[in-house]
Amino acid sequence: MIWRIALALFLAAAAPIARAGEVLPGPYQARVERVIDGDSLLVRVRIWLGQEVSTIVRIRGVDAPELKGRCAQERTGAEAARRFIEEALTGGDVVLAAIENDKFGGRVIAQVFASGGTDVGAALVSAGLARSYDGGRRAGWC
Repeated sequence: MIWRIALALFLAAAAPIARAGEVLPGPYQARVERVIDGDSLLVRVRIWLGQEVSTIVRIRGVDAPELKGRCAQERTGAEAARRFIEEALTGGDVVLAAIENDKFGGRVIAQVFASGGTDVGAALVSAGLARSYDGGRRAGWC
C-alpha cells in the first residue's frame, strides 16, 4: 500500500505542469478542424516529430458575439463573425503564436495567423465583427 502512495506522489511530481502565465512564443503550424464561433477554433497542431494534438484555440485579443447570445442582434453578429473566420481560413492552415492557457482551462489563447500572414483577430476587429479584448469584463452585445 505504501509503495502505491509513493508511486502516485512520484508520478504527480514528475508530470509536466503548465505554469500560470507561461507563454509559448511559437510559431506552431496547425490545421483548422472546425470553426467553433467568431473567436474560437478547433485545431490540430504538430507539437513534435510524429506528435499532433487537437485543441480549442481562443483567438487572442478579441471578443466576438456569442452564438447563444441574449438577443437576435448578438446571434446574427455571431453568425457573421463565424462566417468571416471560415472564409478567412479557407485553406485550413494557420500559424499559432503567443500561446498560453486560457483562464477557464480546456483551451488555449493564441494569436492566429491565416496562411497568407493575416492576423485573424485584427481582421475581425477591423471588419467590425469583434471588439478588442484584454481579458477583463466583457461588454454586452444587445
